Amino acid sequence: MQGWARGVDTTRGSVARLYDYYLGGTHNFEVDREIAAQILTLQPLAPLIARANRAWLGRAVSYLAQQGIRQFLDIGSGIPTKGNVHEIAQAVAADSRVLYVDTDPVAVMHGHQILDGNDLADAVQGDLRDPGELLHRIDTDDALSSIIDLSMPTAIILASVVQFVQDDTAAAAAVRAVRERMAPGSYLAMSHPTPEVGGSAASAAEGAKEYRERTDSGFRLRQPDEILGYFDGFTLVPPGLVWVPEWRPDHTDTDLGPFVDHPSRSGIVAGVGYKDL
Repeated sequence: MQGWARGVDTTRGSVARLYDYYLGGTHNFEVDREIAAQILTLQPLAPLIARANRAWLGRAVSYLAQQGIRQFLDIGSGIPTKGNVHEIAQAVAADSRVLYVDTDPVAVMHGHQILDGNDLADAVQGDLRDPGELLHRIDTDDALSSIIDLSMPTAIILASVVQFVQDDTAAAAAVRAVRERMAPGSYLAMSHPTPEVGGSAASAAEGAKEYRERTDSGFRLRQPDEILGYFDGFTLVPPGLVWVPEWRPDHTDTDLGPFVDHPSRSGIVAGVGYKDL
């Protein structure tokens, strides 16, 4: 077993490792690949959807850095792969600071490896389902608060993560807790799958069931109007809440695949909201 895998439960799937597999990464186990194979029979577009979501994240981070944001808190960041938040943000502004948060120890361990020597970025274990604990730790831990100062404008990223909080009330409460701690001038960037993900409501529902039964997370597909509610009190920047390929598309982006002409087939909506001064 490789060093990064020591002490990790390899008997149950992980959404972070599944996402890594879809993106062509190598930080996944046989159990993850078995689950992925089953999901691919239901959702053959899953790898393309993952890449389209990742491409949106890159465009959103670039936009936010260009707006002057210099702090990025990526909750549910997954296992680092190409086009990481710190790489994109620091390419725009070298003084950008990034904190990655994930429940999966593999994601955090790999984050530490790729961030070695980067004093402006770090990775920690944390859970969106307990936002109070996470935000308190950022406030009180000197190492973390040197990266993220929540009293200053910050971009908080929830990229395809809220669906893993299965209970609607708990999900709304978690996102609300995050919003309330954000300073004026901050941005919330979020993507979330809908019941139409992959183009078929029936296969999307079966795929969600597979995640719930075989991984370490719940899974809840939500309608766009429900997802819009997560931006309550924030002003959505144009083009609003749209299918991920439609959010400020870069037509040189090869990761949009078949969604260029049929963006709704991605089944994931995304938006960026601004907290007014």
